[in-house]
Amino acid sequence: MFVDTHCHINMLVKKEFDVPLQKNFALATSEIIQQAERNHVTRIINVGTSVIESENCIKIAQQFKHVWATIGTHPNDLTTSWMDDIKTYKKWLKEKELHQIVGIGEIGLDYHYPDFHKQRQYDALRAQIELALEFDVAIVIHTRDAGTEVLEILDEYKHDHPRGIIHCFSETDLFANKALELGFVLGIGGTLTYPKNNTLREIFSLVPLEKIVLETDAPFLPPQALRGKQNVPANIAIIAQALADLRGISVEEVGRTTTQTALELFRIE
Repeated sequence: MFVDTHCHINMLVKKEFDVPLQKNFALATSEIIQQAERNHVTRIINVGTSVIESENCIKIAQQFKHVWATIGTHPNDLTTSWMDDIKTYKKWLKEKELHQIVGIGEIGLDYHYPDFHKQRQYDALRAQIELALEFDVAIVIHTRDAGTEVLEILDEYKHDHPRGIIHCFSETDLFANKALELGFVLGIGGTLTYPKNNTLREIFSLVPLEKIVLETDAPFLPPQALRGKQNVPANIAIIAQALADLRGISVEEVGRTTTQTALELFRIE
């Protein structure tokens, strides 16, 4: 039994980004979920990146029993009106059980593209962390070329005891240790299988298993054997096997431990 703690089914079932789901989204979504279940992926966390995509995640979660939503604005999707996003998320969080919301994300800092607005990213990250703390939900952190600053901001909230995931972990062992110290766990997906990622494999061979969760980031970052194809939640089984092989343990142990961590983190049954 596995949990995909980070995917974007809403992006798998439509061609355009940041547009509402069409009325017939349920059929394509059902096929993705059934494929996942055949591969023992029994729970899915669908992750928002903007107001529109967060609402799409809610719609999917409300339609399917074992899917939950996170809501939030990705650092690359922040606009000058990002504070309006916060107001919308706060409104939804007041009925988080109705909306199947279990986290804020994906949020964070991303300095990869040259036109990023650093202060806006800082302010929005802090505001969304504070939403998660106010409504007692998990945090899903995205970091790209900004590891030091992400840790500095998370450290500001250490006395509030946040819980969350460093999504698609690709940082150093020092970052990993600090993130674990701050109460976060590390998310790993298809990148674990990429030939050049020896340092990543070394880190995940040593991190305590109970501090790891599995994720696909579907439709992005498929495992090496499926490069060039759309990633799907069913591929969690491949990632779990890769982690088991790396650590010299059974895939059943990987499934049991990572699932327990995910259920406790998102507080789902």
